[in-house]
Amino acid sequence: MIIAGGKEVNDSLLGSEPWWLTVVKALIIFGVLMVTTILLVWAERRIVARMQQRLGPNRVGPMGILQALADGLKLFLKEDIRPKNADRPVYLLAPILSMIPAFLAFSVIPFGPIVSVAGKRTALQLTDLPVGVLFILAMSSVGVYGIVLAGWSSGSTYPLLGSLRSAAQMISYEVAMGLSLAAVFIQSGSLSTSDIVDEQATVWFVVLLPVSAIIYAVSGVGETNRAPFDLPEAESELVAGFHTEYSSIKFAMFFLAEYINMVTVSAVATTLFLGGWRPFWPFTAFSDGFDTGWWPLLWFSLKVGMLLFGYIWLRATLPRMRYDQFMKLGWKFLVPVSLVWVLGVAAARAVRQEFDFDLSRYRPVLIGIAVVLAIAMLWPVSDGDDADPSTKQKKEGARHA
Repeated sequence: MIIAGGKEVNDSLLGSEPWWLTVVKALIIFGVLMVTTILLVWAERRIVARMQQRLGPNRVGPMGILQALADGLKLFLKEDIRPKNADRPVYLLAPILSMIPAFLAFSVIPFGPIVSVAGKRTALQLTDLPVGVLFILAMSSVGVYGIVLAGWSSGSTYPLLGSLRSAAQMISYEVAMGLSLAAVFIQSGSLSTSDIVDEQATVWFVVLLPVSAIIYAVSGVGETNRAPFDLPEAESELVAGFHTEYSSIKFAMFFLAEYINMVTVSAVATTLFLGGWRPFWPFTAFSDGFDTGWWPLLWFSLKVGMLLFGYIWLRATLPRMRYDQFMKLGWKFLVPVSLVWVLGVAAARAVRQEFDFDLSRYRPVLIGIAVVLAIAMLWPVSDGDDADPSTKQKKEGARHA
């Protein structure tokens, strides 16, 4: 059974989807991602400029909205320079390996319910895999290869250091991200993205699983190499990181992959924790018509836009973390908390199913406990390792004296 506008629809009513409809949906997703990237680059530059009391781009197009398009055309027309010591085949393959998985991850994201297109009923989703979320995790893992190969094949020191940093960073935070999603799988009983959205018809998972939502948000920022976790591209240390030796269209591919990964992480968070294409609470209370027609696309776009604004806000607000602090946050804090949280969610699910225990009566208490855990996660904790090195040296000198 598939939910269409709040109603159940039998799978047999959909029939086999014609090939041309799949191609059209794939082209639309590709075009939307390209346009979204252009708008996101413009929005980031404008919003950060306003937060820093500047104007930002305001010359090309109305309010500078075409500045990102002009910069993209400039990159395409620039001379393509290849380092002398570069491994040519791998050097050319690396940006492609970074860009293609970013597009493929969007193929399992549901943008809305079942609709009718040219007399054919189809879901607003390219494909609904039974293991859709695992496919997204797999694509994010493949993207690491492009970054590692880019740093190694450039034949330069700074790109190699940046690629090693990125590999360690993305692998570390994928562990915490996977554990945060495990709680969603337990709660929904499915790995399909559309099924997970259907399970949030009454209550969004951000309310039931707030700890998982926070861990996923932090891990998502680390996965996309964005501030304050942009250590692989630390300008003050590594010039530009793994893509230092890239120029022209190949640099544009890395740039495009980064922003599409931002959109993908936001879309996955919307699907798994914010109800997907389902409307906000006030609209569901007033009428049942806000989950039909073009409304689902509007709700989905608003939720993704809110999360992308969070990315921009973080970049304009927080300084870059020290590398040891960053790795400590992932391995010593996020991973243990995720393990304990998943254990608690699994235990609660088992109690409810085994003993027919109605946990809904205690939902406020459980939500309160989850909120306390979430606040404890965000509470700043410092230890002796985080102290300033000069202060530690002074203390050691005084102790020896």
